[in-house]
Formats: sequence, C-alpha cells, structure tokens
Amino acid sequence: MTTPRTPVETVRTFLLALQDADTDAALALLAPEASWANTGLPTLRGRRARGALRSMAERGVGFEVVIRHIAGDGAVVLTDRTDVLVLGRVRSTFRVCGTFEVHDGLITRWDDHYSPLGLAFATLRGAVAALRP
Repeated sequence: MTTPRTPVETVRTFLLALQDADTDAALALLAPEASWANTGLPTLRGRRARGALRSMAERGVGFEVVIRHIAGDGAVVLTDRTDVLVLGRVRSTFRVCGTFEVHDGLITRWDDHYSPLGLAFATLRGAVAALRP
C-alpha cells in the first residue's frame, strides 16, 4: 500500500481498505487514539475503536462503499456515500455523511451521520430480500 498524501486520499484509501476487508491496511491509517462516532451509538476511542473494526471483520461483517462526494478543507474531510453492511445474505444499504479529521496522515476522528430509521428499514429490506430464492 502506498502512503496517501492528502487527507482526502487518506480517507478514500481507508474506506476502500475496509471494503477490501484489509483491516490491517485500514487500521494503519487510523491513529491509535482515534475516535469513531456513529449516530445513536456511544463514541469509541482508541483501542475500543480499533477493536470494533477488527471484531466486525472477525464476525464476518462485510462492508461496501460507494463514495458519492468527498471534499477536504485542511485536516477535515467530508464524505457523502452509500454504505452497505453485509452479514451472510443480508445486505443493509443506507446513505451516510461522514466527517473525518486527518493529522499527520492518520485519521484522528471519524464521525458518521445517518438516519437510524433508514438503517432499520434498510436492514429489514435486506432481510426480506435474503429470504427470497
């Protein structure tokens, strides 16, 4: 993996590493003290954030991403994207707006905003679709 140069490149490389199930490459771009916030969930910091990413991979939770827009202003990177969480045959597809802060080439803050109701419906749609032959 080549070292990203700009905060936008860092975030794009991070998300694509998660999509490729390359947890080690993704974690290499996450600062040891990084915080990870998701709408409606407690903020994870440091080892807990890193452990959550590893745990997802170990439990077989897949991740896909379509980056619709990505923009940076200094250390701050904003993303407008579609995320897909995959568990077995269930695919939850939902829209996410993310705010990242990148310092010295590492993500120090990752804050994802999405509609919890939208995620619930996406999971329900994915479960129903998984039941179809």
